[in-house]
Amino acid sequence: MSLLEGKTILVTGVANRWSIASGIARQLHAHGARLILTYQGERVEDSVRKTAAELGGGPVFPCDVTNDDSLDALAAAVGRIDGIVHSIAFVKKEDLSGKVYDTSRDGFAMAMDISSYSLIALVGHLKDNLNDGGSIMALTYLGGTQIVPNYNVAGIAKAALEAIVRYLAFDLGDRGIRVNAISAGPISTASSRQVAGFSAMPAKVAAAAPLKRTISADDVGNCAVYLASDLSSQVTADVHFVDAGYHAMGMYPEAPKA
Repeated sequence: MSLLEGKTILVTGVANRWSIASGIARQLHAHGARLILTYQGERVEDSVRKTAAELGGGPVFPCDVTNDDSLDALAAAVGRIDGIVHSIAFVKKEDLSGKVYDTSRDGFAMAMDISSYSLIALVGHLKDNLNDGGSIMALTYLGGTQIVPNYNVAGIAKAALEAIVRYLAFDLGDRGIRVNAISAGPISTASSRQVAGFSAMPAKVAAAAPLKRTISADDVGNCAVYLASDLSSQVTADVHFVDAGYHAMGMYPEAPKA
């Protein structure tokens, strides 16, 4: 069943085949969407172009969300679109360990600009490209609402991102454009591995979550298909968890004895 036949969706953050954005792109393509991919910097351009070729051969454009000229050029190039996937975040590695009160002013500003404000910037520049009834989704994480050791300023930026999702949903609602967030469980990506102690997180989540399993990028992609499709036509301003139910746990069972 092609839930997204005839829809064109812009996907940001496809850094490599293991990224969450790549899993989303795969599932959107599997359901018939025409994809437009973006890349930030020459370092990942070849990888993104290879992914695009594997997923229908859609266009690929540069996109630096910290540069308004780059966003203007993107808006001029992409034409009409039915959806946007925001999968962009950056925090200095030294701010992903230690104490929050040691975060530098520069590090905080950079995290908020790239990880949070970038959604406002992207939508602000592309709002006239979006067809009415379209869908915008952003990637968030449990650390935006609960304490995750070492996630630090990244969690603060995700909290801001989730607030931005709600306010954009209100601003765009009269056009039938939905804005939602997907909160994915821990998935091993180049970005997540920058968080101190991350390597132990997937197993801990699987042990405690109701569904007793780890999460894949394709699992997140399945949720993205729903949010991009007309099946979610009345769903907006919300955070959708794809974490095997881990976010709902208030107390974790003891690990089974060997």
